[in-house]
Amino acid sequence: MPPSPHHRVESPDASTIFGYHDLTPPTTADVYRARRVLSDRLPRTPLVKSEWLSNEYDAKIHLKREDTLPTGSFKIRGITCLLAGLDEEFRQQGVVTASTGNYGRALSQAARWFDTDAIVAVPEGTGQNRIDGIERLGGRVEVVGADYDDAAEWAADLAAEKGYRYVHPGNERRVIAGTGTAGLEIAEALPEVDVVLGPIGAGSIGAGYGLSVGRITDADVIGVQAANVDAAYQAWQSGDLTPQEEADTFADGIAARVPYALPMELMREHVDEMYTVSEAAIIESVATVFREERILMEGACAPPFAILETLRDEINGETVVIPVTGRNLPGSKVEHVVTDV
Repeated sequence: MPPSPHHRVESPDASTIFGYHDLTPPTTADVYRARRVLSDRLPRTPLVKSEWLSNEYDAKIHLKREDTLPTGSFKIRGITCLLAGLDEEFRQQGVVTASTGNYGRALSQAARWFDTDAIVAVPEGTGQNRIDGIERLGGRVEVVGADYDDAAEWAADLAAEKGYRYVHPGNERRVIAGTGTAGLEIAEALPEVDVVLGPIGAGSIGAGYGLSVGRITDADVIGVQAANVDAAYQAWQSGDLTPQEEADTFADGIAARVPYALPMELMREHVDEMYTVSEAAIIESVATVFREERILMEGACAPPFAILETLRDEINGETVVIPVTGRNLPGSKVEHVVTDV
């Protein structure tokens, strides 16, 4: 007999997957299908030219304000798409995932919309405002593990034991397709776009934007990761999915030390270039964007802003889009970046 889809199966990377995880790469057509699913739930997000950045880099730089979405980050797109197609048995039992905040908020909100229960494992040290945000939306929070990937393994164990649907941090084709709907909005609002710069953690932005705006315009899709947690960057370069030992970065929303097979397959095909940036550059970018634009963004948003100086000559005269991926900066980090600003 074939194994039950509810059992763990052999994984192509260092994470846990179950039989219900479809690792077939989504297509651009899947992104359009995802937009139909999301059209009644989520608004289009603003695409706003930054006069400050445009003047600073002699380019036409626009910000895609994903931070204006419900729950305050882009992740509601992919999670809503996933839960819209949830099997009835899982709708009755519930869903579980790991998160440093935004994935958990998104899962909790979508679980409300689709009448199921959500459990969110967060690592030790997660900001209390992020935990509160998940619980306000009806999610049950469990604080487990030293980092994100430890929490993910706990969530997978609970799914195996109790029959919850494990919402994988990276290997979810519907999540990638849903994330890519922002890329469709960019392409339609700004078809002359030359470069899209996105932050990379688990890889849904790189994969989703590569499938959408990267396929239907002439734009280069460029990913930027924190140098302290550069597992995806290394995997994009080499194809090797070996995880890192530690994940320590101010940009905790992209602190994934395990490279995931599905988004990596897509990024290696559709992402044109990848870079890494230092912790100092990430923190400085959060502070500078707040000072100049009064946008209080998360550390996870910052890598594309931090790479602009490196790309100054390359983007001169070009039309550039950067997504502002989330606004849920922990209170302690708010104090760190806005002091004397």
